[in-house]
Parts: sequence; structure tokens; C-alpha cells
Amino acid sequence: MNTSMKILLALTCAAALSCSKQSATADLQPITQEKKSAVAATVTWETVIDNSSFASYSAFEAAWNYLYPWGSDHNGTARMYGSTSDHNHIYLNAGVLTLKAARINWNEGNSSSDPYLPIHYHSGAVHAKAQVLVNDQFPDWEVEGDFQAPSVAGSWPAFWLTGVNSWPPESDILEFKGNSTNWQNTFRTWQDVSSILTNVSSPGSWHTYRAWITKVSATDVNIHYYIDGVWKGMHTANFVGKPMYIIINLQMEGASGSNGPSGDTYYNAKNIYVGRNRVS
Repeated sequence: MNTSMKILLALTCAAALSCSKQSATADLQPITQEKKSAVAATVTWETVIDNSSFASYSAFEAAWNYLYPWGSDHNGTARMYGSTSDHNHIYLNAGVLTLKAARINWNEGNSSSDPYLPIHYHSGAVHAKAQVLVNDQFPDWEVEGDFQAPSVAGSWPAFWLTGVNSWPPESDILEFKGNSTNWQNTFRTWQDVSSILTNVSSPGSWHTYRAWITKVSATDVNIHYYIDGVWKGMHTANFVGKPMYIIINLQMEGASGSNGPSGDTYYNAKNIYVGRNRVS
């Protein structure tokens, strides 16, 4: 996406956000050339992660880390594996990142993370070395990628943002729970969550999932969620000044609500892009 389009998107969100939580039809307000020129004089669009980070292992390891930021375990029944020398569950091919979940047939104990479920799978997770931090200097962010997501019962793939220093914040850009419904969630507290549910035709085909995040007050951001370029809704949350990790993972069972498959499960990603506006 070129710089002029980024500026147009920033202005589009600014127009909508001036009306606080009003309908997102404000996103479609016409932008005058004068407004575009004014913004261009004060805003510089920066690419944080470009869509070549899966082109090679050296490019991947320059932009991404293996596992979750906190280690190998989380809230499902899959334990994550992957390292520079271990590509059994995380590997690259022709610009595509593949995460593979394989069922194990031995007792490996329980996950070390709440709710401490028994480990049934070995799988893969990665997180970006860059973090999303909305503040006065960087008031607008775009996070997007193309995914082939599994929807078999018991699978739980995700592409999401979560707090570095605390939880929440959390923004789920892609989350499937064993069927074809994508969840785009914004957690303000563990009890205060807004969700957008979208039935995706053939999640295992390539689709684009995107979040546009923009600062609207001293404490709040608006998060606009998209699938395949179609706007799905907006949430407001107090995420200003709170750094967030960018994570891609293939978790299993857990919130999917059912037993997982006996065979291997695959989750593919490509063209991951992260960009931000720098205000001078």
C-alpha cells in the first residue's frame, strides 16, 4: 500500500473518529485535496514489518522470534516448539510461514499456563520483535496478513495483539475456534470484551485479515477490523501507551470447545505487514 493511500486511510479514520462511537459510515466521508496536503506535511508513514519477512529464515529471524513471548505454553492443549535448529512445527516455503500441530501419544503433563490443560499436541507460535505502541508520536497503526486458517473441530489458530506489561490489552484480528466463524475481539478487561463474529467462506483458502488502530483521545484508540478489505466493525478501548506483542499461533482445543483431530493440522501465513504513522 503506497504512502498516499496510507495518508488517505489516516484521514478517513480521523473523520470517523471525530464522531466518537458513531456509525462507521463516517469512514466514507470524502477527503479534500487540501486535507490530504495538510496531513502529508505533518505525518510520515513508516513500514515496521514488510511482506518479505517470510522470504527466508534469515529474514524471518531478523523480524520474528520463535514461541510465545512468555515461552512454550498458553491456554490450550498445544505446547509450542521451534528454534533456529528446529523447524518441525514452524517452517517456510516460497514466502509462506507454516505452523503445524501434531498430536502426541504420550503423557506430557499439563500446560504451565492457566487453565493448565493437559498437553495433547506439539505446535508452533511466533511473535514479532517489533511491538505496537499507540501514542502521540505514533497515533495510527496498520496490522494485516494473509492466512489459510484451519477450521477443523478442536483447532484454534490466531493472529493477535496482546499486552507486553499486563493483560489486557488484547486485540484478536483472526481467531477461529474449530469452525468457520472468525472472532475479532477487543479485551479492555477480562470481563469487558467486544466481539465481531464473521462467517468466513472456506477459511482454509487465502483471506486477508486487518486491523487499523488510531488514537482518538489521551487514553483511547479505535480499532477498525477488516476481512478481505471489507470493514466488519469498530471497537474503542483504552490502549494508548500500552505496548502490545504481535503473535501468530496455532493453539488447539481449549476455547474451541471440542476434542482435536488425530492427524496433523496446518496454519499458513504470508504477506504480514505492519505500518505506522510518525507525527513530526
